[in-house]
Amino acid sequence: MDQFSLLYLSLACGLVALLYALYRTSWVKKQPLENGELTRISGHIQEGAMAFLGREFRALIPVILVVVVALLLANQGFMRFQALAYLLGACASGLAGYIGMRVATTANARTTEAANKGGLNAALSVAFAGGSVMGMTVVGLALVGLFLIFFFSLRLVPEVSAEVLEASIMPMGTAFSLGASTVALFSRVGGGIFTKAADVAADLVGKVEAGIPEDDPRNPAVIADNVGDNVGDVAGMGADLFESYVGSIVGSMILALNVPTETFELKIILLCLPLIISAVGVLASIIGSFMVRVKDDGHPQKALNRGSFSAAILAIIFVIVCFSLLVKDQTFGANGEFAKWHLVGATVVGLVAGVLVGQITEYYTGVGHKPVNSIVKASETGAATNIISGISVGMNSTFPVVLVIAAAVVGSFAICGMYGIGIASTGMLITLGIQLAVDAYGPIADNAGGLAEMAGFPESVRNITDKLDAVGNTTAAIGKGFAIGSAALTSIILFASFEAAAGISVAEITNPHILAFIFVGAVIPFLFSALTMNAVGKSAFEMINEVRRQFREDKGILEGTSQPDYKRCVDISTKSALKEMILPAFIALLAPVLVGFAGGKEMLLGLLAGATLSGVCLSIFMSNAGGAWDNAKKTIEGDEKLKANKDSHDAAVVGDTVGDPFKDTSGPSLNILIKLMSMVSLVIVRFL
Repeated sequence: MDQFSLLYLSLACGLVALLYALYRTSWVKKQPLENGELTRISGHIQEGAMAFLGREFRALIPVILVVVVALLLANQGFMRFQALAYLLGACASGLAGYIGMRVATTANARTTEAANKGGLNAALSVAFAGGSVMGMTVVGLALVGLFLIFFFSLRLVPEVSAEVLEASIMPMGTAFSLGASTVALFSRVGGGIFTKAADVAADLVGKVEAGIPEDDPRNPAVIADNVGDNVGDVAGMGADLFESYVGSIVGSMILALNVPTETFELKIILLCLPLIISAVGVLASIIGSFMVRVKDDGHPQKALNRGSFSAAILAIIFVIVCFSLLVKDQTFGANGEFAKWHLVGATVVGLVAGVLVGQITEYYTGVGHKPVNSIVKASETGAATNIISGISVGMNSTFPVVLVIAAAVVGSFAICGMYGIGIASTGMLITLGIQLAVDAYGPIADNAGGLAEMAGFPESVRNITDKLDAVGNTTAAIGKGFAIGSAALTSIILFASFEAAAGISVAEITNPHILAFIFVGAVIPFLFSALTMNAVGKSAFEMINEVRRQFREDKGILEGTSQPDYKRCVDISTKSALKEMILPAFIALLAPVLVGFAGGKEMLLGLLAGATLSGVCLSIFMSNAGGAWDNAKKTIEGDEKLKANKDSHDAAVVGDTVGDPFKDTSGPSLNILIKLMSMVSLVIVRFL
């Protein structure tokens, strides 16, 4: 075994994750699907989702090729492999989204069928199995991709040294991560615009104007709405967390290069620890997934929590065992400042911070909690007070989440310096396999409920899918909180990596150039959010007019005697999303390049600091406000007495439609914006 044999553990666990995803895919496909109408409608959803993803990828290919050519022209010799690393990262991210969404659109109808024939546990098993394919594909492709990048780049040099590590790990790792970030941004923004344009139109015209139920097959936008759940919340979220996962590992490895060690072998151990933490987390996630079971009179949330918490506990046990075998009694740092238990402590800090962020998010967005109930109460006096209350809840939620992130940063730094923050960010994502499975379960359950309504299944089936969907709303909100927390820590370590790579030892905040670009950086998330919100507004405007036109010109649609033109609505969402996603994406890609080459490293440092701070806070606010609005509407719709007050219900629907682009387009996209800007900066820093 050579000094890099530790890399093989990441390869082995990555392959195990992919094999598990393959097994789950095969199991989902074997589940019975016998209802003809259910098969037909779900086929429309899968066809629309895959068509959108194909067109999105075709629109993205020219952007990827431009970056590949730029990296080839800017580099010489060995460094030209940076272009290959970038391409591999983009392909891995895109493939993860494709596989996850393909299986999700296969699992949705089978979840409905399972609810009809097998009850709650059968339906939960199918929905969660579909989600687990997304989770395991993301971590599997990430670990295998990183192994390939580092293994072959280190094999291409005649002798490995500390200088060679720095010259290969940073450029190759950051290029791979940049490729993932590029696809993630387009997937998140494009998918978010698609899904919310359809959702807003379906709610405003269907529920408020026409007075028909959610997911009613008479609504022309209903298929587009269900397609959007998959392209936004499955493919988009998968690409988002793929990027965070890769970014945290690569950032931690870059920080490891700056930690003084007594021997080169100890440097290798520090370098590989982020990969080891992630690898054992895969095994813990797989074991935890087998614990997701529920009785027919039980609660799905408890089953999902049992799987997640079991995986987290197992992951810590595995980390302790691995660190005991690998690190033993060695110390690290110039004066032996930290050792094995310090590293375990930093991992636990990140994991606990992730759990706390999720719990805070659940409190502010969950059904039955005080914040959501306050919005329900405010709805009694109309849409204006509903919106004011929702904005207040979102702003309030920002404070405790930021405190947790700050505590994680300070705590992990106190334990083992900047490297500790990197280990904490990796620890927060250690059980990403099951966390993402829980999150991707939500859209599958949501689609299953819609399919039950459209295919005319009995009320008992809809009761089961509604129970799954209600939990899915909470898991989706927690998933977004989890993504925000991980993005914050990942951005901090990428920021620190840029500072080290740029050779900036001290940055004076009072320096007018730095201070000016802190302000410029802080406003970029607002500009980005304005563009994505406006994109949803324009797309929804066109969709609303189309739904109204169909209702107006074909009276048989609402009477149930003729079929709506679903494909027209899907086509509107697709074209709008592909057109409107371009400008926000280019702002993220070009802002660091323009500032870096025009103003230099210090101005770019200011830009990153401002964008990171405002981006994290704005993302928390928008995501939680949107989640709270959504569950306020669900609370009213789940209570016949509250729903009987039409004005209150209409106000809640309006609030939810405002919150839709908050929580599913702009808010989540900001996670990728701040990471992508840091990653672009790391790639170009050698040329500044």
